[in-house]
Amino acid sequence: MLKIVHLELAEANALVDELHRHHKPVRGHRFSVGAVDTKSGKLVGAAIVGRPVARAVNYKTTLEVTRLVTDGTKNACSFLYAAAARAGKELGYNKIQTYILEEENGTTLRAAGWSFEENTRGGQWKHTDGKPRRTDQPTQKKQRWSKSLNACLPNNACTNDPASPRETCPTKLAPDQPLRCVCAKVDGNRIATAADCEIHNQAGS
Repeated sequence: MLKIVHLELAEANALVDELHRHHKPVRGHRFSVGAVDTKSGKLVGAAIVGRPVARAVNYKTTLEVTRLVTDGTKNACSFLYAAAARAGKELGYNKIQTYILEEENGTTLRAAGWSFEENTRGGQWKHTDGKPRRTDQPTQKKQRWSKSLNACLPNNACTNDPASPRETCPTKLAPDQPLRCVCAKVDGNRIATAADCEIHNQAGS
């Protein structure tokens, strides 16, 4: 059986340094969580959650799992992804996302209720200070997966909420199309504009 514990960044990074197959430790985080085997007391995995790496993503409303690592313990990956999402929801974030390699199947993310968004280009880019992206870890194409937390989703958009009546995903929405707020803090049947939803979520009511 597993349980979640809070980790300092140094503790999580130590596990990344020891066990991660292709990524190095990170420099910062919003928070980190660990998975502990209750029988042995051993730390078997860790998830580091930070601000989005892509500059265009709103870091005030979106979290990103920048590192996730386990020693292979069964269900530890999905356990950590689910815990990271729960913590982000309680902190008031609208969305949590992560990237995995193009050849990975996303089974653990799907098991934790996350959804595939798209394949990204990968490649080389520069930081705001002009320094190139580090090349000691994968730079190839990746998959982006995410989970909606306290966000307002477009009417008829896909959602993991079993109570939602929406079943189809539109390919494109008009800028002025009404949105339906689908989060615990708002009645799922309430129709509002995007601005109304944003204000409501920011107020935390």
